[in-house]
Amino acid sequence: MPTVQWFPGHMARSERLIKESLKRVDLVIEVLDARAPAASHNPLLRKLISSQSRLVVLNKNDLADPAATKLWLARFQENDHTLPTAVSATRAQGLDSIPRICDRMCQGARWRNRRAIRALIIGIPNVGKSTLINALSGVIRAKTGAAPGLTRDIRRIPITEYLEIFDSPGMLWHKFESTLTGLKLAALGAIKESIVPGEELAGEFLSYMARCYRALLMSRYDLDDVPQPPHELVEKVGRKRGCLLTGGKIDYTRTSQMVLKDLREGRFGQLSLEWPDGRGWRDEQE
Repeated sequence: MPTVQWFPGHMARSERLIKESLKRVDLVIEVLDARAPAASHNPLLRKLISSQSRLVVLNKNDLADPAATKLWLARFQENDHTLPTAVSATRAQGLDSIPRICDRMCQGARWRNRRAIRALIIGIPNVGKSTLINALSGVIRAKTGAAPGLTRDIRRIPITEYLEIFDSPGMLWHKFESTLTGLKLAALGAIKESIVPGEELAGEFLSYMARCYRALLMSRYDLDDVPQPPHELVEKVGRKRGCLLTGGKIDYTRTSQMVLKDLREGRFGQLSLEWPDGRGWRDEQE
């Protein structure tokens, strides 16, 4: 698998802005992709917010495997100064838990009756921070889109009379712990597709589906069998879906784009790329 790195220049500026904002807030809301909570957690942010109370929001819960999400919620519950919840911003599911938990985390504070709670919302690109903010506030206050890196500045957004959110730019880190982390983030759209060869990325993902969600894979593409080599699996899917070039050859680019779009839009059904017990999309050489 290729080495995956992506750290645009504006990411360093994002780090500085977040550091400055931490002095003005009472707690941090970290938004993770419920399908890959470990890969979508920025270890650099962990260092920045180590002394802050933290609400972990597993967003896109409607796209994740419920069994995996249940285990992740229990895992985060074990951490000091951390409370977790699972929501779907696009479907407005579970959103009422966020202001409720924020209030719980700030109970007993001397200032509690004088002003609203101030929360800094953080996360890597494309985990749905802006969609979440818009859903919470009830109006369009943050730009949304599939391309990572739309938010560039810290903005104060009133949610309720008792809660204010400071929106921050999505931030990645300088070096991924493993190549596989980069592939997961690329597959989920947190980094640009152009960083990773699409055919290889789609092949690795389809191989994972064949091992862990075989029935979902076969149902989605009406497969009668599942070839083991990633290249052959991409070819099989492409032929089934009619992604062909002149002469009947497979259009690998078109096939790969279709597979990744199906993942990002939840067309396979509910699935998770990671489990807290180590299951999930792994390097076969591990």
